Amino acid sequence: MSTEPTNQRFTPQNAEPSGPPPGRMDPSSRPAPKKDMTTFYKVAVVVLSVIVVGLLAVMSQTSGQTATPEATTTVTVTEGAGGQQQPPAGQDAQQPPDQGTAEDPERDALLLDLPRRVEGDPLAKGDIDAEIVMTEWADYRCPFCAVFTEDTLPQLQPLVDDGTLRIEFRDLAIFGEDSVNAAAGARAAGEQGLYWEFATALYASLPEGKPPVGEDEVTTVAQQVGVADMDKFQSDYASSAIRDAVAADSAEAQSFGISGTPAFLVGTEFISGAQPIEVFEQVIAQEIASNG
Repeated sequence: MSTEPTNQRFTPQNAEPSGPPPGRMDPSSRPAPKKDMTTFYKVAVVVLSVIVVGLLAVMSQTSGQTATPEATTTVTVTEGAGGQQQPPAGQDAQQPPDQGTAEDPERDALLLDLPRRVEGDPLAKGDIDAEIVMTEWADYRCPFCAVFTEDTLPQLQPLVDDGTLRIEFRDLAIFGEDSVNAAAGARAAGEQGLYWEFATALYASLPEGKPPVGEDEVTTVAQQVGVADMDKFQSDYASSAIRDAVAADSAEAQSFGISGTPAFLVGTEFISGAQPIEVFEQVIAQEIASNG
């Protein structure tokens, strides 16, 4: 905003018949001395200079704030009950920073007391005595869970094979009955030793979004992965025991304050979202180092 000085015009007063003789100027009508006008303009210039400097300072500060990028933070890519969430604008999805969620001491304390799956549980893979245990919570109709299972999980397999990592799965069926159907199908396949194969094939078979999953869909996937006893599969899929187990896992996760999928507990660190492999490798390395 700029301010221009107002020029004052000085005009002689109207001559009256009784005024001074022609050729002589009435003293009251003489213009102000040049010195006064010079002082006025100097003051105006100073005021304008102060205003311009102030405006430039404000503009410079605003420009600097805009041009300075914010520190990259972990991209939290989750699927919650409210629908898909995209990575926040301006954040780098490939940067492996912190672990994707604000600290929650109460939740973290509960998670550290999470019961382990027993040896031979079909919903776990890896050595029972592995140095690091990673628990995953997921919904089979969650597209971000599919991203983790199809892209990141295979890259963690070498750590499972060498005894460093054990992965234990827990259901968090948050998208309705079809999500429970999908989880029941996976557990039914697990009863015949094909849980992980079924889970991977189911993710791959479902289109994007939250497609319906019922008996036809799970039966097709079970046949695809080679479930031998389809009668047993159908019986287990419909059993109340398996569906109650799905509901119990989901209720437990929600009691911890976990409401989005996928979510992970890697050793003692909580990770939210389908983070890139670098995040998991970084946390695993940190957990190994902290164990001494």
